[in-house]
Amino acid sequence: MFRKRIQLGLIHMAVAMTLVPINSTLNRVMIKDLGISATLVALLASLPYLISPIQVAIGSFADRHAVRGLRRTPYIALGLFLCVLGVILSPYAAYLMARYSWVGLIVALFAFGAWGMGYNLSAVSYMSLASEISGEKGRSRTIAIMFIMMIVGIILTSLALSRMLEAYSPQVLVDSFWVIGLVALVLGVLGLIRLEKRKSQLDSAASKNYTWSEMLRLVSENQQVKTFFIYLIILLAAILGQDILLEPYAAEAFSMPVQATTRITSIWGICFLVAMIVAGVLEGRVRKITLARIGGWNALLGFVLIASSGILGSSDVFFIGLIVLGIGTGLSTVSNLSLMLDMTTAGKVGLYIGIWGMANAISRLIGSMIGGGIRDVLNRLMQDPVMAYVAVFLFMAFLMLISLWMLARIDVNQFRRQADHSVGILERGIQVD
Repeated sequence: MFRKRIQLGLIHMAVAMTLVPINSTLNRVMIKDLGISATLVALLASLPYLISPIQVAIGSFADRHAVRGLRRTPYIALGLFLCVLGVILSPYAAYLMARYSWVGLIVALFAFGAWGMGYNLSAVSYMSLASEISGEKGRSRTIAIMFIMMIVGIILTSLALSRMLEAYSPQVLVDSFWVIGLVALVLGVLGLIRLEKRKSQLDSAASKNYTWSEMLRLVSENQQVKTFFIYLIILLAAILGQDILLEPYAAEAFSMPVQATTRITSIWGICFLVAMIVAGVLEGRVRKITLARIGGWNALLGFVLIASSGILGSSDVFFIGLIVLGIGTGLSTVSNLSLMLDMTTAGKVGLYIGIWGMANAISRLIGSMIGGGIRDVLNRLMQDPVMAYVAVFLFMAFLMLISLWMLARIDVNQFRRQADHSVGILERGIQVD
């Protein structure tokens, strides 16, 4: 089982590796160096989440249509290939957008769309496979290993990119994306070898596949589900919405070169990983709500420090804020994942995980679009790009404050009392329909 967990971790790592060049390096080049609208960059980065509802259909189709006895492997392989294709094509698309806007935009939509489709194909398939292989008792250990390997992969990818981009040029950027893409492909293939048994006898009929409309109906029936759903959207919109803006902000405010801004992801990742380990040690000793609150306040402080660094013109304050944000994000992620698993009901884990996955997709989309939109509008009004970024990070801090207010209103015990009744109403409605 240990070997299979490592293989699943390699796949998770491979997919995450393809995200780093697009979300940390390329967005900086597109916004700062090529002068492309942050709103447009945010829209392109949000394509995976715009099409994320397709995960429901992919999971359902894979359950019913095995390829040579394999239910998950072919879809993971196809998804990984599309992710690699997207990351390799993305720098060509960026430079084309700067010279031939419409042609470049078409290529960019194809490149980012390929990555987005690959992410959705692979993610739902390898998470389903992880659940099936691990069983209920081993699921948490498998997820922990996968997440740790993913963060390590992100850190190493960021450091490798930074080293490769010491002498930055368009050709060097293209070459580095090819290297990252091919390494990710090799790791993903190693992860897939003999991972899934052929002609699995899993009972796919035992678990119902719910549509987004059905899940939304359940959200509206249970007040605690609704509160936690909105809480996750606001929290993740703040934490994840800054992804595309940190690097261009550092370039604009402190004139950091591409090599330096690319390291930002590795610094954040190291802090995130340390915080995850600390949170894991504290779990059971400290209430999950308390740990989530500590993580939230740290993330809020991180945003305030990052915003203050632009006002003060201090890169030291920026890096302190980055460290605090990474720690807060790590603490918040572990505690909220654990809290999320508590906010499920026996026999309906897949349903509730689907709801929390929907909240994650919506929040990433909202966070990216709000961040890019505020930056562009305020930059046009104030003619001061640094202050536009400062306003975005202060707004993210405000979102964190709202999420902390909502966290105080979450009651796991009350959720469990309402859950069975709400699911019963939903399933009776489905049967009637």
